[in-house]
Amino acid sequence: MTTEQIKSPSAPPPEGPHKPRVWTVIWVVVAAAIIGLIVATARRGAVSDRIRNPEVTGAPRPVKFLFGYEHWIDVWHIFTVIMMVVLIVGFIVLWRKYPRHPYLLMALVTSIIVWQDPIMNWAPFAVYDPMLWHYPEDFPWAAISPTVEPFICFGYVAFQFGPFFAANWILRRIQVRRPLGSFAWRHPLISLVALIFAVGFIVDAMLEITLVGTGLYIYSQVPPFGSVFAGKPWQFPLIWESSLVTLVMMSAGVLVYRDDTGRTVAEKLAQRARIFPTRPALGMFVVMLLIVNFSYFLYGAAFMTIKATKIATSAACPWPYPDTKVYDPQGFYEKNGQPGPYFNGVWATWASGQPHGRPDVVPPADGGRCKPAHQ
Repeated sequence: MTTEQIKSPSAPPPEGPHKPRVWTVIWVVVAAAIIGLIVATARRGAVSDRIRNPEVTGAPRPVKFLFGYEHWIDVWHIFTVIMMVVLIVGFIVLWRKYPRHPYLLMALVTSIIVWQDPIMNWAPFAVYDPMLWHYPEDFPWAAISPTVEPFICFGYVAFQFGPFFAANWILRRIQVRRPLGSFAWRHPLISLVALIFAVGFIVDAMLEITLVGTGLYIYSQVPPFGSVFAGKPWQFPLIWESSLVTLVMMSAGVLVYRDDTGRTVAEKLAQRARIFPTRPALGMFVVMLLIVNFSYFLYGAAFMTIKATKIATSAACPWPYPDTKVYDPQGFYEKNGQPGPYFNGVWATWASGQPHGRPDVVPPADGGRCKPAHQ
């Protein structure tokens, strides 16, 4: 056994009995702080003048979503509470039993990346129903999101990290059935990446098409090519979103993959770069944090390119959230006859490929594809 193996964080040295209790207290305090933040800042509905439509009272929904059920938002609220309790309690219990385990460190990392979530809603035109519990719309960070930044984003860890476990299980089954000289044995990381892409693509497509179908959020603009249900309120950029979102999934999976020495890829990278060489678990965590955040940034950069080049021309009609102004930074809703009022959101100039701001639009003479049904 090598010295590196002995120092591996996957097999930490025994600690005194007080350490687990200390970490338990720390995680309980962190969990309480998160819950306190949610309770102290939570809003529901379009409250801020930035997004609120003053011409509408209440929260009417002109679109019938999945099965015609009108209370999907309540379902997702209940699901979010249950999911948060399970994730927090599960993490604390597992941390006490397996402190500094690579999977738990990655779970932390894929939770921390939600700091980028408003940007990743802005880039692909992801617009959430304001009836979701959300941060105040005028928080500078939350205001980047087109309408609201919901609390449901805290559950992304299961979505971003989950496909690794299914892909890794499939890879192990393949290796058991194949000889040692096969591709799966000679190139396990490439095989794992391919499997995570396949699993992640399917999981994302099934999950997001369902969520968009229930009205939890919409993609207000998508490229017609590579999208399904283009032009409908539940349109979905299948090829674009379900492919690009796997960037985070693949990087997370590769970083926690263990070789035949029992060390993870993240641990070996940290040792090679001499990142906290005397604190291997911390070094591994830093590597995970940097690479996974960069992968998420690449996802956003791809959609920023789509946004700036204005190839996302298909508007989700009709606008399903009339209690808010119509998010129309590039004028495609007005061009298709959707009545206003409109708002541009943030970063609607250079970042959106239009240095002079929202273009002047002449509404269609025939009312257009998005005109109200009674016209």
